[in-house]
Amino acid sequence: MKVTFRWFGPDDPVTLGEIRQIPGVTGIITSAFDIPADQVVPSERFEELAALCEAEGFTLDAIESIPVHEDIKLGRDNRDELIGVFNESLRNAGKAGIPVVCYNFMLAFDWIRTDLAMKLDDGSTALSYNHKDLETLDLTRELPAWSTTYTPETLEAMLAAARALSEEELWANLQYFLERVVPVAEEAGVLLAIHPDDPPWPVLGIPRIITSEENLDRFLRLVDRHHNGLALCSGSLGANPDNDIPQIARRFSAEGRIHFAHIRNIRFTGEKEFHESAHLSSEGSLDLFEIIKAYHDTGFTGPMRPDHGRNLWGEERKPGYGLFDRAIGAAYLQGLWEGAEKMKKGGK
Repeated sequence: MKVTFRWFGPDDPVTLGEIRQIPGVTGIITSAFDIPADQVVPSERFEELAALCEAEGFTLDAIESIPVHEDIKLGRDNRDELIGVFNESLRNAGKAGIPVVCYNFMLAFDWIRTDLAMKLDDGSTALSYNHKDLETLDLTRELPAWSTTYTPETLEAMLAAARALSEEELWANLQYFLERVVPVAEEAGVLLAIHPDDPPWPVLGIPRIITSEENLDRFLRLVDRHHNGLALCSGSLGANPDNDIPQIARRFSAEGRIHFAHIRNIRFTGEKEFHESAHLSSEGSLDLFEIIKAYHDTGFTGPMRPDHGRNLWGEERKPGYGLFDRAIGAAYLQGLWEGAEKMKKGGK
C-alpha cells in the first residue's frame, strides 16, 4: 500500500507542511473543489495541484473527486453532454499524470450525517448519524454539510426527481455512464474508483445501490474491465453490520479491482445509528487489523488513506478532517501493516 492523506487545497487549514510531518505519508489526495460538475477541470489545474504537492515532497496519487452531475444520475436528456464534460476532465487528469480518479453515484446528496460535532466521552467531537433524527430534520435549514448545496426550491425539485427514480433505473443510468467513461479512462491511463454510498441504505426516500458485497460485484460486472474499480471505504460500507468488510476487501483486492482504500472506524450505537471513532479496533465496531491484513495478504499496492477522524484538542478544522486524529490513524494503519508483514514472514 501507499499511505496518503486528504488535503482540501490551499485553503485547507491543514497544510501540506503539517502533513509532511506525519511519518510514512508520501502521497496526497485532493481535487479542484471549486469547479462545478458541468464544467471541465483543465489539465493546468491538475498540474498546479500536483506541483504544490511535489514542492512538499509528495506525489498526487488520486483526485477525490470529479463530481458526476445529477442529470447523469437521473438519466436526463442532457446527460451525453455532461458525460462529455466528465470525460474531458478524465483526459486532463491523465495528461497531468494522475493515476486514480474517485467519484460517487449518490443521488442528490453525498455522505450524510445528522451531527457534525457529537461530543464523545473523552471530550473529542465526531461525525454521527441517527436515522430517526434524519427523518425530523428541516432539510432546507438543518442538514449538516449539504444544506447550502440547494435553495429550498431546487432542493424540493431534486428530492422529487430522486425519489421518483427506482433502484433499477439508477442501475441502468450507472451502466450507461460507465459504458461511456471506462473506455476514456483506459485511453487516459486513469483508474476509476467508485466510492460506496454513505450510509449504505436508502435515505430520505432516495435509492442507493453501491451498498453491499453483492452490489459491488454487480457494479464491477456492468463493465467488467480493470479500469472500472472501487474506492473501498470501510466506514461507509461498515455502517451496515451485515457487510463483512475484511471479506469484501479480501475478495475485491484479490481480483485487483480496488484502486483506492479509505480506512476508518465507527461505533454502532443503535439500528442505523453510529458515530465515527478513533481508528483503533478497540475504539469502534470494526476490526481494522483484519481489514488491513486482507489488503496485505492480497498484495494491495494502491493508495490508502486514513479517513474521517475525530476533532481533537480543541482544533477548529473541517469536521471529520482535522489533523491530529487522522495523523494518529495513519501511524496506526502502518503499524497494522507492519504487523501483518511480520506475521507473513514468520509463517503465521
